[in-house]
Amino acid sequence: MSEEKVILVDTNDEAIGLMEKMAAHEQALLHRAFSVFILNDKNEVMLQQRAAQKYHSPLLWTNTCCSHQRPGESNILAGKRRLMEEMGFVTDLKELFHFIYKAPFDNGLTEHELDHVMIGRYNEEPVINKEEVEDWKWMKIEDIREDMATHPERYTVWFKIIFDEFYHYLESHKI
Repeated sequence: MSEEKVILVDTNDEAIGLMEKMAAHEQALLHRAFSVFILNDKNEVMLQQRAAQKYHSPLLWTNTCCSHQRPGESNILAGKRRLMEEMGFVTDLKELFHFIYKAPFDNGLTEHELDHVMIGRYNEEPVINKEEVEDWKWMKIEDIREDMATHPERYTVWFKIIFDEFYHYLESHKI
């Protein structure tokens, strides 16, 4: 089976080609991605701890799920697909905003993504895919912010960037 491809984009989110995921991360090329935040009725965020066998950022905490859109797949459908693949459930999603970030890893790979940030609501326990997710928990937004400031080493590089954007969006939009 061939490696998954990512959609290379320009800064206006116009597709300019496809490339194998590893090559895009090795070359730090801008590509389309998404991040999903699931909240419950207490406005707690469902966090996932990445599986121990992941090739980067193993055992670090991050948002509910994230990945890359496939060719012809809408942002919402991609988010729902990955939510089911990683967390074992699907719920309605709403896209909030998108932005570009660049985050290098210690292993020489770089995330350079035009990230579509989505939100959904769910109150049950997920059925996690142990190949993708080690553990999960609900956490209050303010507690995430405080813990990230005190223990940044517990969180993925991209989550620290995305969470800051997400937090400011929530502040200004009163969601």
